[in-house]
Amino acid sequence: MSRVDALDTPHRNPFPALFNFRDVGGPTGHDGRTVRRGRLYRSDSLHRIDETDQAAFAALGIRTVVDLRRPTEVARDGRVPAYDGLAYRHIHPEHQDWAEHRYEPGTSLARYLADRYADLARTGTAGLAEAVGLIADSANAPVVVHCVAGKDRTGIVCGLTMAVLGVADADVAADYALSTEASERFSAWVRATTPEAEELPPPFLASPAEAMMLFLTELREGYGSVEGYLRHTGVTEAQLDALRDHLLD
Repeated sequence: MSRVDALDTPHRNPFPALFNFRDVGGPTGHDGRTVRRGRLYRSDSLHRIDETDQAAFAALGIRTVVDLRRPTEVARDGRVPAYDGLAYRHIHPEHQDWAEHRYEPGTSLARYLADRYADLARTGTAGLAEAVGLIADSANAPVVVHCVAGKDRTGIVCGLTMAVLGVADADVAADYALSTEASERFSAWVRATTPEAEELPPPFLASPAEAMMLFLTELREGYGSVEGYLRHTGVTEAQLDALRDHLLD
């Protein structure tokens, strides 16, 4: 079984209207401890689900939704239904629109994406710190983190969290890469439901593992460690300890 297959097998998506919902749990972290399942989920935008999905939310016990989309994206598409007992937190890590740094066909897609993620890490420190801090608080769990496609902003928050838990970069990158297949399903749905829509550019659909590997490697070169970067953003030692305490078996 490949690394991706091993990670993907336990991640069942109970929501027909979503394309990239999965449990982050399963990989091995510090001291051989396993990242706990049923504590942290990642997803594409939750605005497409409706009241018929309430039972699935209840079954997962989700308490907190962390929405990383831009305010304009929330205004355009709406938010997760306001289920009873569900806390909704909208956090926008500041970052430039990718239209300002267009992808040049024929160049490295992984390099392009890693550069966009580095940009977000530079400008979105407050939002990233708030998101990681929410995940660190066990009272908020189970948490689901999402953006539009569930691969870029969500991938960064989940990747940083997994790295703090001691998950190997290759496993973080393998989880991130699962979003490519999800994006293909999303693209097929767009073509079927909105045939007049323009084809999405490659960076919006692909999640090459190399992009996450580059991002994590270069983040460590700049800050010494992922923990060093998160301390720079404002995440406290107590929050880093709390992440490990409640997300590792």
